[in-house]
Amino acid sequence: MIRAYAALVALGLIWGSNFIYMKWATELISPMQTVFLRVLFGFLPLAVIAWRAGVIHRDHLRHLPHFIVMSLLATSFYYYGFVAGTALLPSSVAGLLSGAIPIFTFLCAVLFLREDRPTGQMAAGVLLGFAGIVLSARPWEGAAGVSSSGVLWMLAGTISVGASFVYARRYLSPLKLPPLALATWQTGLAVLTLAVLTDFDGIGAIATDAHAMWGAVIGLGALGTGGAFLIYYFIIDKLGPVRAAGATYIAPVVAVIIGAAIGETITSLEILALVLILGGVVLIQTGKRVTLALTETKDA
Repeated sequence: MIRAYAALVALGLIWGSNFIYMKWATELISPMQTVFLRVLFGFLPLAVIAWRAGVIHRDHLRHLPHFIVMSLLATSFYYYGFVAGTALLPSSVAGLLSGAIPIFTFLCAVLFLREDRPTGQMAAGVLLGFAGIVLSARPWEGAAGVSSSGVLWMLAGTISVGASFVYARRYLSPLKLPPLALATWQTGLAVLTLAVLTDFDGIGAIATDAHAMWGAVIGLGALGTGGAFLIYYFIIDKLGPVRAAGATYIAPVVAVIIGAAIGETITSLEILALVLILGGVVLIQTGKRVTLALTETKDA
């Protein structure tokens, strides 16, 4: 159990540090090139481990359409939204906006799954989270404030990954495939898609800065994608999905701390926005937990 909670903290640290690596990389190469490097070097360790574990089989090809959808929603577009948003925002602001992922996951589940009726507490959590997002974006400041395009890209990424959770629950969970196999198919197909869409002209510029290069290859790729998938599925197995979601609470805090450490200005508005977003997530998670508990009691 101690190892599982240590892994949860490690995952929050990995996810939270991703934003500074994105920032470094996009100062030298394009967001699309950054995403390609991230997915490529995330896929390679997953492929080796999946091959050694023998979890990839030919009969998986019949599920290829579902794998393609997941590769777009949960990898290609999700990562591009976050990288493009981080390129236009302070890494701390991008990081705290990533805390809205559970909020959009909940909204997508309510709209498309209709399995759990939302409670007043969940609705309050959504409103609280959106208040935090508005404080992060600060639209009243106009051009002098936070980049609206950057905020929109971050929100597009959160909506995409939120929709992917709903899609996976509806179409992939019933298949009972090993999580390692799903992650490998998802990232492998994303590598192929990104290889077609990416303009590689100038991508070698990443090698001119060691911090940016190793941040993209190790920080974003091997650890932030490949390692994060493995750690996440380990936590789900040991603690369950509700507790595993706790890593999403840690990541924004880590991103804000790193942003402050490198000299980004962290105002009281950013801190308040962080508290509102995380508060909203907690209300949604605990409200959902109560709903599930009541359902289980009724069924018993």
